Amino acid sequence: MNTSIRSRALTGTALALAASAVLTACGGGGGTSSSSSSDAKAQKEQKAAKGTQDTGTTAVAEPLVATFDGGLYILDGKTLKLAGTIELPGFNRVNPAGDDAHVFVSTDSGFRVLDAARRTLTGITYEGAKPGHVVRHAGRTVLFTDGTGEVNVLDPAALADGEKPEGRTYTSAEPHHGVAIELSNGELLSTVGTEEKRTGALVLDRNDKEIARNENCPGVHGEAAARGEAVAVGCEDGILIYKDGEFTKVDAPDDYGRIGNQAGSDASPVLLGDYKTDPDAELERPTRVSLIDTETAKLRLVDLGTSYSFRSLGRGPHGEALVLGTDGALRVIDPETGRTEKKIPVVDKWQEPLDWQQPRPTLFVRDHTAYVSEPGTRELHAVDIESGEKVTSVTLPKSTNELSGVVAGH
Repeated sequence: MNTSIRSRALTGTALALAASAVLTACGGGGGTSSSSSSDAKAQKEQKAAKGTQDTGTTAVAEPLVATFDGGLYILDGKTLKLAGTIELPGFNRVNPAGDDAHVFVSTDSGFRVLDAARRTLTGITYEGAKPGHVVRHAGRTVLFTDGTGEVNVLDPAALADGEKPEGRTYTSAEPHHGVAIELSNGELLSTVGTEEKRTGALVLDRNDKEIARNENCPGVHGEAAARGEAVAVGCEDGILIYKDGEFTKVDAPDDYGRIGNQAGSDASPVLLGDYKTDPDAELERPTRVSLIDTETAKLRLVDLGTSYSFRSLGRGPHGEALVLGTDGALRVIDPETGRTEKKIPVVDKWQEPLDWQQPRPTLFVRDHTAYVSEPGTRELHAVDIESGEKVTSVTLPKSTNELSGVVAGH
């Protein structure tokens, strides 16, 4: 049983600070004093535009990144100590880049690369309106830009070189809110749709020749991969699985049974998904989750007795299905049986806000540790999944929204 947060040695190839970066004191330390002069105001605005960086030279251990209104917090993943603060206006989203140092930050203008280990925004960017899903699989990371329909595939290990990695690109027939994933054999699965209607997915071989297509997946959204490299995307009436060169549709038990968010694990053939049944709801707060067996193409619904949000799903180190409920408990579910094995109290009771961009408790899982944010108290908690113990907590200067961190390999 592991009752501590596991650490990995950081590579010695972390990036030097970007030449254009503006430096500031790290979070928890003293910052520069304010001034009423016009020069000071201009400098402050310039910092807000570029992002203020930490001057520390010691790499952060297993960094976590949490967004707040106006920037990013970088925390030590072992102690949860606040290691750095970066000012970055706008609504920002964060996802692991796929190595042990970097995180992708989705900004108003595109994807930016954050060296979280060194607490600095690099000069590597993927410009484009509405940067969307970031997917890691088989040693590749895939970016989907909704506003252009562009797909970028990269080797995350190349980010350590300090230059924008060369990689595969593909542009969808029309821009849409989509997602893509590259398989270990070089096949690229990407969604199909327009800004008004999303219908399914297609697969390209390593030479970008289309080899498969299925448009029997209305409202296609999200993706996940299971053991045996079965890849699935969610539909408004079930889920669509691609495995061994073929698509299989798994129908929901309801005419409208939307599985828009999924979580997969290499340790299990079963995918975890949400499940919504009201197409007219302003915001449906579901109390059931879906478990989809990619080997048998069977779908099981599990009633949790509590609602949850799209930021509540995760997978444990042995394939456990994890769901953070609005009752404040983290549920550890056996994906094979659907039985709840543990209910771990973590945060106070909460309710999902109507606006999806508004903060709510968020789950991020890495190895044997579940990290859970609690915006109402400005706290962040670390929980050992196997023991169910809350290892440590920290209170941050501001409430956080999204939560992520570095995750090497997948």
